[in-house]
Formats: sequence, structure tokens, C-alpha cells
Amino acid sequence: MEPIQYFNRYTGQIETEQVFGEQWLAWAYGTPLGRLTVELAAKRVWFSRWYGWKMSRRTSASRVFPFIKQYGLDIAEFRKPPDYFASFNDFFTRQLKDEARPIDNDPASVVFPADGRHLGWADSSAVNQVFVKGQSFDLDALLGDSALASKFRGGALVLSRLCPTDYHRFHFPAEGVPDAPRQSPRTIPGPLYSVNPVALRQRIEIFWTNRRVVTIHHSENHGDIALIEVGATCVGSIQQTHVPGQWTAKGGEKGYFAFGGSSTITLFEPGKIVLDEDLRAHTAAGRELYARMGDRMGQSA
Repeated sequence: MEPIQYFNRYTGQIETEQVFGEQWLAWAYGTPLGRLTVELAAKRVWFSRWYGWKMSRRTSASRVFPFIKQYGLDIAEFRKPPDYFASFNDFFTRQLKDEARPIDNDPASVVFPADGRHLGWADSSAVNQVFVKGQSFDLDALLGDSALASKFRGGALVLSRLCPTDYHRFHFPAEGVPDAPRQSPRTIPGPLYSVNPVALRQRIEIFWTNRRVVTIHHSENHGDIALIEVGATCVGSIQQTHVPGQWTAKGGEKGYFAFGGSSTITLFEPGKIVLDEDLRAHTAAGRELYARMGDRMGQSA
């Protein structure tokens, strides 16, 4: 399997991702039998529900310490000690101490909504390479609403890919008010393919066919923002913890993903946001940028 490399904003180095379930992914998306298995089982909602149930059993808590050790997670960031987690899913959806993810305090800035590996484009309609050349985004399909897509077409787009090793709560990138309950969050049904680059290099349309949740967030400083959470294999559950229609601060918690890898997509209206230079530069080079939730990803135009 081709190595997955990204630029780490904190170390200033290009690093190679330690892929959770690498052998399974290579088999599932790289062999005929594996692809058949994905179509028959792995992409199905029932499969993710079954795996989520398995990871929520008390016996799954025995996996927590080996996982922490294997992937070098910093337990000092955790809000509660590792031996307090009732299951692996409880650990996976863990909360962090506030000081572990400080929020950029510049009123003009917007911040990354999640820990992860990020790609960002100044113009969503001009994307011609995501994980391989020739890939572009279908905003109409992604949002499930052509009128809404036209509102954001031509604005900045940020794709944030979370690995199973990451902190899996997602947050608001700016202050503002999410749509009232009757309007959002809006769930768009679909299958649950993996969002690992191994799969995305073959099928970028996974982003707009997988099950996803769309919220429109109204920010006085940054205009309307479309926030999309995309489910993935073993992530049948996208939980919203925010209160629709209620003002939230920049960096306020929006929700969390249950077990597995997953992604968020952030769309801005044209002319509202200038993305940070390092995010744009590494995206242009075909490389993701690793950054944590709360760090700046851009500012008002």
C-alpha cells in the first residue's frame, strides 16, 4: 500500500501516517475479493452498527491501554484517566481538557473544527486534485440541495480527515448561531465506505454518497458556513451535542463521531475567508496538513 504522508504543522516535518487497520484496508480496497466484501458488508449501515455495538461492550475496554501505547497518545490531555473508560467507544469519544486545545483568540480568525489531516482550497469550484489528479467536488450532491450549493460555490472549502487515533469530537470553526431545529442538522442517508485515502484515491465520490449530516452556521464575522460531518465504515453514529438555534462561541463543541475514521467538510461563502498559507501550499502540493482543533485555518477576507 502506498504510504500516506502529511505535513505536521507542529514539527515542521513531512511524516508518514501510522494507519489503523492498514492490512485490512489494503485488502478491502485493493483486491477483487476485498472490494466485493466492502459492497456486500463493510459499507452497510448494519455492519457499522454491529461493530459499534461490539466496541461499546465492557469487554472492549481491554483494548484501550494497548491502543494508547501503540499510537503514542498523550493521556495528560484526557479529561478522565484511561482506566475510567467503560468501553473502547467511551475512550474513542473521549473529551479533552480545555487547555489541551486552546482556541485561537483573534476575532478575525476561523479555526480547524477537528484534529486531523486537512486539505483546503480557496475556490471550491476550482478543485481539480484531492487525493489524485482530476478529482473535484460535487457540491450539489454533497449538500443534497442545488440552491444551497450555489450559495457556497466559489468559496473556500476545507476537508478535515480524522483517523481512528485522533480526538473525535468536532467543533464550530467560528462564533455564530447554527440553524434552528426545523432546518438543521439535516441527515442525508447513504452507505458507509472508508474515508481513508486508500479508498478515496479510487472513489472521491464517497464524500457525497456516504451518510452525512449538514448544518448551516450563521456567523456575524464570517458569513454563513456549511458544516458537513461524513460517516465512514464503523462510524454509523454521528452525534450532535450542540443546541440548534443557540449562539455558540468559536471552538464550541458541535458533536462527535463514534468508533472509526471519519471526516468533516467546511464550506464558506465566496469572498469571506482567506485560508492560511501553509494549508493552501501543502494542498497545492497534494499533501495534507496535520493540525489540531482550535488552531487557526484562516481569517476574514
